[in-house]
Amino acid sequence: MILSALLLTLSLIWTGTAVKVIPPCDQNTFHFTIHDCRSNFNRSMETSGYQEKCPWPDVKPLYNSLRMCVEASVQQTWCMGHTFMVDEVFLEVHQTYFSLCRLVQDPPLRTLLVLMAPGVVITLFLPFLCAHLTIGEAGDV
Repeated sequence: MILSALLLTLSLIWTGTAVKVIPPCDQNTFHFTIHDCRSNFNRSMETSGYQEKCPWPDVKPLYNSLRMCVEASVQQTWCMGHTFMVDEVFLEVHQTYFSLCRLVQDPPLRTLLVLMAPGVVITLFLPFLCAHLTIGEAGDV
């Protein structure tokens, strides 16, 4: 047994292969650093008016800084394989601050008319154009 371990060690040293030992995920430190990330994000979101309307386009830089903070925390605490913890953090953030974002609202009537009018006009005009072209070609023959 000792000889096998010695031979394995020598073969690893001789071939230049290094054995990397990855420490386990430190969940307590992860939750502590995430608390700091969340508290900074919470302070920044207080003025966004997230209770009245979806704050998304305006708070994208804040959200990106939260994402980078969480990623740094994941790397510092060796929790890269524990994606469920990161998912829980962002699920809480989305439930708290972005609950109004899933409410889809129709655009104003003027925008709808501008987008729909060309299709309707072309659809109504195309048969007359085709009839004019075919009658014109038949009359020329």
